[in-house]
Amino acid sequence: MKREDEASWPELLSSEGRSVPGHRWGVILAGGDGRRLLPLTRKIAGNDMPKQFCKIVGDGTLLEQTRSRVRKLVAPGHTWVVVTKPHERFYADKLAGLRASSVLVQPRNQGTAPAIAYSLLRLRELDPAAVVAFFPSDHHFANEERFVACVNAAFEAAECPYGPVVLLGVVPDAPEAAYGWIEPGAPLGSDAGPAFRVSRFWEKPALSLALGLMDRGCLWNSFVMVGRVGSFLRMTRRALPDLVQTFDSLRHTFFTCLEELALLELYSSIRSSSFSDDVLAVRPDDLAVLPGKDLGWSDLGEIPRVLSLLKRKGVRHECTQGWAIESSAAS
Repeated sequence: MKREDEASWPELLSSEGRSVPGHRWGVILAGGDGRRLLPLTRKIAGNDMPKQFCKIVGDGTLLEQTRSRVRKLVAPGHTWVVVTKPHERFYADKLAGLRASSVLVQPRNQGTAPAIAYSLLRLRELDPAAVVAFFPSDHHFANEERFVACVNAAFEAAECPYGPVVLLGVVPDAPEAAYGWIEPGAPLGSDAGPAFRVSRFWEKPALSLALGLMDRGCLWNSFVMVGRVGSFLRMTRRALPDLVQTFDSLRHTFFTCLEELALLELYSSIRSSSFSDDVLAVRPDDLAVLPGKDLGWSDLGEIPRVLSLLKRKGVRHECTQGWAIESSAAS
């Protein structure tokens, strides 16, 4: 039986009809523990299954839905999934169709910064000209066609000479205080399309501030990012030089039988760090943002947000009955 990434792959076309370059890659981040959603996912799955491996809304798990979206943008053979060893029982059967080198197994979850740094340095060894998109595995997009068009536009902006790392910013439909916000700056050059420089980030602002941010055209931070592997690494090295240097010391083990043991030793010595807080927020000058409108985006990181999405979609999940009352009482 063929692996998924060996299957025939039709030529991908951009929104303007040009062939997508062969250096496009996708990395799905699926190593989170999903602690905030565990009370709900325990009811759904009957165990401590992290949310990305759980069927919360729709037919597949959140990870399966993410892989389906990414498949419309990047060839399966150019798609990696980052997971953690303690979750192996939850993902082993779901990722069985991927070649081993496409599944990046961290010894433990140490946050998004190590997961991304590891992916970048490993990818650089394989394809130094790579343009890579990072996709969280716990998101929902009601308008997937629009999402695909926006990410294709982000790829095209990032592929420009000296192109920046491009964030997908979601045009808000409410003053959401639990999201991170991006304040756009000046427009980029015409070659980069409808993208803007990043002026600054606002992390989970108070409601009054969120109202003001919405009024002046700020965007929700989806944490979907696209950029050249070199651009990502320069930005990450400027923000977290020790982390990049530590992973860089393992480059001789990548794609060998030594990689697993080397990672185990490395992860025992590094601290947990957030790519959003410790890299993006301190390097806005290295970034651009591309606004995405009418995406129907939800970050399914908190129980009230999941319940709101299920209500909007008219889904009655037997495991969520009574949660609205419990959540209201707790708040």
